[in-house]
Amino acid sequence: MTKGSKLYLKAKKIILGGNMLLSKRPEMTLPGSSWPNYYSSAKNHIVWDLDNKKYIDMMMFVGQNILGYANKKIDTFVTKFSNKGNITSLNCPEEVELADKLIKLHPWANMAKFARSGGEANAISIRIARAATNKDHVAICGYHGWHDWYLSVNLKGKEKLSKHLLPGLEPKGVPKKLKGLTHPFKYGDFEQLKKISEKFNLAAIKMEVGRGSLPDRVFLKKVRKLATRKKIVLIFDECTSGFRRSLGGMHMVEKIYPDLCMFGKALGNGYAITAVIGKKNIMKRAEDSFISSTFWTERVGFLAGIKTIEIMQKEKSWLKIIKLGKYVNSKWLELSKKHNLKIIISGIESITSFSFTSKNNLKYKTYISQEMLKKGYLASSTMFLSTTHNKKIIDKYIKNLDLIFKKINKFENSKKNLKFLDGPVCHSSFKRLND
Repeated sequence: MTKGSKLYLKAKKIILGGNMLLSKRPEMTLPGSSWPNYYSSAKNHIVWDLDNKKYIDMMMFVGQNILGYANKKIDTFVTKFSNKGNITSLNCPEEVELADKLIKLHPWANMAKFARSGGEANAISIRIARAATNKDHVAICGYHGWHDWYLSVNLKGKEKLSKHLLPGLEPKGVPKKLKGLTHPFKYGDFEQLKKISEKFNLAAIKMEVGRGSLPDRVFLKKVRKLATRKKIVLIFDECTSGFRRSLGGMHMVEKIYPDLCMFGKALGNGYAITAVIGKKNIMKRAEDSFISSTFWTERVGFLAGIKTIEIMQKEKSWLKIIKLGKYVNSKWLELSKKHNLKIIISGIESITSFSFTSKNNLKYKTYISQEMLKKGYLASSTMFLSTTHNKKIIDKYIKNLDLIFKKINKFENSKKNLKFLDGPVCHSSFKRLND
């Protein structure tokens, strides 16, 4: 048993849920005693565990480090100024600088509000939309955090969020009076959204621009037209997709503009910073509402955001990770054809994943993580690419995956119930309405 596995056993006794992020629980990747669970240090795409074992990270969960772990330029910049004080009685000037940068990247927007997590940013945007319209109902498509306004969908039945979050999720702790205020719709199904808008007086339509697949421009145009006609605030959640297909929001590539938009994860390259940007006529109408938090003022996040954008702009990071993502997809397809295994590839180029069209998909996913770990990789069926990955690294990863696919073909075609896992099967990952 690794030091990390032992520590996780303790964590499960004293930390609610065992850790802070569902995606990083070992049960989601490789349950049992072999997953390292905790890191001692990291650099670029390399992670060292508590036993000082080195791993090549091909997952880079959950997409916050486009420029790699412990980026020297960002860390040096953050340290230089944070050493002069992170939070004081006065505001740091960097929050104005970061707001200015984001607005210049998105000319449709005029104002910004910052937070430290994606769930917070999503909640802020809903508060703004409701304050600006004086309406309560919200239509949603995608994953938008853990707050009550979102999980209240499952008050109408615990499977309502099953297609874009987790199946069987109980809305325990969510006030029952919120039932019926948030309404999910499927990406691409405009008629479903239209019916929701006709039945309920919507304050907002909140959606991911694209995640399970690239954006559907025709659908997005229809949504934008509907929101404008009915005076509904259109909110794009780009906490995950932001900076992965352009220098800023993915919606800028499609040239379809929302009223509010959120950014997170990659904005600070691992430092905690999220943003809500929007049109002034909507943002200003929320000034009478209470939206405030102590640690939204800390200097570190703003510093990281400023430097991250600067480096991304200089290196054109989004072009690099798009190219790498396409290369990974081509290699996965080659392996599937070589070993006669049917797979489905989904996601945008730089957040790519595959699944086997087999009833044993979860078993095979677990097996990949199990066997790749033995080869010194943190790997699953999902990959968040960074600029520190390259074709040489990917080719070596594919070479190891080739041997695993060969064995999976054997398991799939065997008439016997072969045992190939050292422990339990991993849990189902997030589902998406826009997969």
